[in-house]
Amino acid sequence: MFAKDNGASSENPQDAGFSRLRGWIKNPYKIFVALTHRGFFQHMDDERYLRLLYRGVMGYQLHLNPPRTYCEKVQWLKLHDKNPLYPQLCDKIAVREIVRARGAEGYLTPLLGTWDNPDEIDFSLLPERFALKCTHDSGGVVLCLDRSKFDENAARESLKQWLKRDYSVAGREWPYRLVPRRVLAEAFLPNEDGKRPDDYKFYCFDGKVRAILVCTNRIKSHADYLYFDTSLRPFRINEITDALRSDYILPAPPHLDEMIALSERLSAGFCHIRVDLYDTPEGVRFGEMTLYDQSGFADDFSFEGDLALGEFLRLPDKTTENTVE
Repeated sequence: MFAKDNGASSENPQDAGFSRLRGWIKNPYKIFVALTHRGFFQHMDDERYLRLLYRGVMGYQLHLNPPRTYCEKVQWLKLHDKNPLYPQLCDKIAVREIVRARGAEGYLTPLLGTWDNPDEIDFSLLPERFALKCTHDSGGVVLCLDRSKFDENAARESLKQWLKRDYSVAGREWPYRLVPRRVLAEAFLPNEDGKRPDDYKFYCFDGKVRAILVCTNRIKSHADYLYFDTSLRPFRINEITDALRSDYILPAPPHLDEMIALSERLSAGFCHIRVDLYDTPEGVRFGEMTLYDQSGFADDFSFEGDLALGEFLRLPDKTTENTVE
């Protein structure tokens, strides 16, 4: 839940069990992580919880006074930056109003419907291809690429399970607790070959794009995550990007300058937001805005890369007293 999923493991169950045991011996805090996935510690104080979880996921102590790396600063923001606009940013329906207010309505993906209960969905009214999501969730999506082969009952069951999930608990991402839980359907955004397009995630700091994450080669839950600077040179923050040859430059997507300008428009006024966009044959389309990239548990980052990205993030004054209830 806290880091990118780069695909299923090739280990058999027995080897996976031994690997997990070795991991627990090397870092006993991983036991805490495993127990959080089983619903333990939901009522633990946020800072204490994040310190223990960070030690388990990242493998070293969380520094908050002051935080040093990007991931540490994301934890600090969860604890101290309580901007009342954040729940709207995290709401996949309500955020559309922010996009409109910033003069970017033309970039919104067509909204096909919203429902409080998955049983209310009349699939016969939806087009051949579409995407189903929950407003308060992150990462969960049901794609329909062919209505004749689409399992409506399985889709409803997945959505019902996601609606039950309190996404704010696992990583202490408080804005999600205040998002109304609904289901939405959006138009499917195809690439020229009819498959899912690459998505571009723009890391914005004080309204300025400083890094770009390209998610490519998507196959089910697998994707390659490559980081670049705004000149599309490798930003060697993780292993897969660091493996690129020294003279590698990413071929520019058709609407790169437009996407950078849109990201900076949408992120203006916030110390840090990740703006997710798609460059499709029909033009640039808005995906979402993310406050806490990987919930601040990016264990695929090198420590040096984590420090480098953190240099861009200037923390605001503490605003805990303005906590939204």
